Amino acid sequence: MASSAAMCQDPLLEVVIVNGVSTAALGVLDSASEGVVNSLALQQRLSLRPSEVLEAVPGMVVTQHSGDGKASQYFLRGFNLDHGTDFSVSLDGMPMNMPSHGHAQGYTNLNVLIPEMLTALHFRKGSYFVGDGDFSLAGSAALRYQNQLDRPFAQLTLGPNNYRRSLLAGSTSRDDQHWLGALELQGNDGPWDNPQGVRKGNMLLRYSQGSSAEGFSVTGMLHQNAWNASDQIPQRTVDAGLLPRFGAVDATDGGRSSRASLSGQWHQRTAQGNTDVSAYVVRSALQLWSNFTYKLKRPVEGDQFEQTDGRYVVGAAVRHERASALAGIDGTLTFGASWRGDRVGDLGLYLTQARLRDSTVRQDKVSQDLLSVYAQQALQFSERWRGFAGLRLDNLHYSVRGQEPVFGLLNSGSGQAHLFQPKAGLAWNVAPRHELYANAGVGFHSNDARGATITTDPQTGAGAQSVPAIVRGTGAELGWKFAPVEDFFTSVSLWTLKMGSELVFVGDAGTTEAGRPSRRAGLEFITRWVATPGLKFDLTWAQSRARFTGVPPAGEGNLIDNAVNRVISAAAVWQRDAWQTSLQLRHMGPRPLDTGGAVMSSATTLLNGRLGYIASKTLTLSLDVFNLTNRLANDIEYFYASCTAREVNRGQCGSGISDRHIHPQEPRSLRLTARWSL
Repeated sequence: MASSAAMCQDPLLEVVIVNGVSTAALGVLDSASEGVVNSLALQQRLSLRPSEVLEAVPGMVVTQHSGDGKASQYFLRGFNLDHGTDFSVSLDGMPMNMPSHGHAQGYTNLNVLIPEMLTALHFRKGSYFVGDGDFSLAGSAALRYQNQLDRPFAQLTLGPNNYRRSLLAGSTSRDDQHWLGALELQGNDGPWDNPQGVRKGNMLLRYSQGSSAEGFSVTGMLHQNAWNASDQIPQRTVDAGLLPRFGAVDATDGGRSSRASLSGQWHQRTAQGNTDVSAYVVRSALQLWSNFTYKLKRPVEGDQFEQTDGRYVVGAAVRHERASALAGIDGTLTFGASWRGDRVGDLGLYLTQARLRDSTVRQDKVSQDLLSVYAQQALQFSERWRGFAGLRLDNLHYSVRGQEPVFGLLNSGSGQAHLFQPKAGLAWNVAPRHELYANAGVGFHSNDARGATITTDPQTGAGAQSVPAIVRGTGAELGWKFAPVEDFFTSVSLWTLKMGSELVFVGDAGTTEAGRPSRRAGLEFITRWVATPGLKFDLTWAQSRARFTGVPPAGEGNLIDNAVNRVISAAAVWQRDAWQTSLQLRHMGPRPLDTGGAVMSSATTLLNGRLGYIASKTLTLSLDVFNLTNRLANDIEYFYASCTAREVNRGQCGSGISDRHIHPQEPRSLRLTARWSL
């Protein structure tokens, strides 16, 4: 939503960002929980993994439970978002979430990111924005790469456990033509007894031409990664001294991933309106070997399984906005359309031993197309009141062709689903530095197409219940922003979200399945203060409540497993002359591990620190310390039944031993970075 005076500006550039972050931008942004983070603030953040740039979104927590090659685990607004469901991420217009994925619905692998190349992150929370579609019920983040660098540079980072990372990046320009390139290589064994052996490479090449008024860019990206997994382990084996805290039950777990993409973006800004066009083609592949239950189902062979996903993704989007008037009231009319087609030729689930296939559970080819159109009218009712109303339509077509000879044909099928999504918002500028907001809207997440066509359980042959292809969610939010002076800002958001079906993590398959309807509500508080030109503070407190609705099945409750109920983050950055230091704290409260609340996870608190020094015009040094206090906490905890080889041999297994399964937080570690600029 923007006034007609601001309409002809780039949506990410129309926000004046002070000291790197803006969630204030009074009179410009649509809700109290929307904001923009620029490259300065992103580079000042300490990140153990590239996906942790998303922790710049207030209230977001990013962890890992299975090794640094796999997509991270995300938490926001009372969600265990698993690997990306219900939070959509895009990179230069390319959607990063993968529907009908071999491992998890909405799988979002951000190991493809080169964080130093980012110029902005635009985040929005809730289902109130017509530009956000699938996987956006909790929110969305749009990441953008730079077109050119101030100076080329070479960067080297070294740390314990054989951590090494090198990055070469540079750009060249002639008139309005720019070439940008970057090459990243990384290796890491981690603190694990079974070394991760991460071997990752990323390459970026971009050509851009034009100006902020009119121009285009073409970008190519390549990604390769291979690793050994550090999967979760049973707490009982650690307590009994049978397994080290950083040990592994199945040392052959791990994975390989690759991604290649070519994308293009074009924009035009004129007095008649703004137009943005983007298109992309992506080839991605994943092989993932996991074993979460060890020897529960197959006492001799073990329960390891392989999941595969090989696909092409093709898509395009167009967006246009222009000044308009309705009943004599000035405003902005925005409309757009997008299409995304996924062609998944290798979607498989196999039983394995030490990464060798024993049998095929499922092997499918999936084709799905999502066509979306939307329109929104924003109006400036008066100098102090503005609002918007919009409508979005998403239409999903899907087809599943089973390749497995026994049940493949029975689980094949095709279908379509659509959803109309009204969205609206209202803002009242109470005073020049004081604004109130009200937002409401309908959104959705898609379910795995295989779940929409299934009739028979491929492991047992029993009948199976299909799920709807699209799940509706309805959200609302009240917000307040206050910025009495330029260097101080605070906001409060009170929100609620009701969903037609919850996606629940299934421990013994490493997947998610559709569950019961749910309702969430929460309160978010954000404060940012620039105390002096060289000293600034950030504080975020996010509290939420997540429950299934209706009468629970026998033996269950209404708590949502692993739904985060409290996130607190704080940061302080101090800079003077050539020195810079920062502290970054993140706290995630306890979470129910079962629906009855009998088992709770422990809370986790993580403190990171950085000391930086500008040695010369060409050399910058920094020392990052992760888990500064060396706390013994867990990145993730689950509660389910499993059985180890020792328990099988002793006849202790039965139908499995229910226990919490943990992935420990990494111990204190140091990383030293040297950056040479030309």
